[in-house]
Amino acid sequence: MASAGGQEASSSTSKCTSTSGYDVFLSFSGKDIRKTFLDYLYTALVEAGFQTFRDDEEIEKTKNINSELEKAIQQSRSSIVVFSKNYASSKWCLDELVMIVERRRRTPQFVLLPVFYHVDPSHVRNQTGSLAAAFAGHVKCFAEEQIQGWRKALREVAELAGMVLVNQANG
Repeated sequence: MASAGGQEASSSTSKCTSTSGYDVFLSFSGKDIRKTFLDYLYTALVEAGFQTFRDDEEIEKTKNINSELEKAIQQSRSSIVVFSKNYASSKWCLDELVMIVERRRRTPQFVLLPVFYHVDPSHVRNQTGSLAAAFAGHVKCFAEEQIQGWRKALREVAELAGMVLVNQANG
């Protein structure tokens, strides 16, 4: 989904039919994995019966994207964050990650699973490799406080036990 400024939002959606919210909120960089790994993951979750939020068509075009994403995160019981090569190049992904981390801090039962898709967890933790290049661009455009919030959220999530998927065939 294209957002203001031409960047792509980093999540996805399946309409939530229950009043209790979503089982899983997916956070990802669409340009990296939307039509590959993420489609497999999303399909597997839905087929297993999980109400899964993904940003595709479900956020109405007239709605405020940021508030709709925050609402979906608050209504979710868990989140899978798929770090890929370009995840940190998206302001939307980073803002979403901060919201997810804040939700986890406030709600101990909220489950957060990081997936490192062709990205080394230490690169996410230390913002090196492709993340360093992304942050070099962000420094020119965003306030230091916002950048430090993104860095802190990346470090915190990269410290969690997660899945590392490197050189996996078929997504």
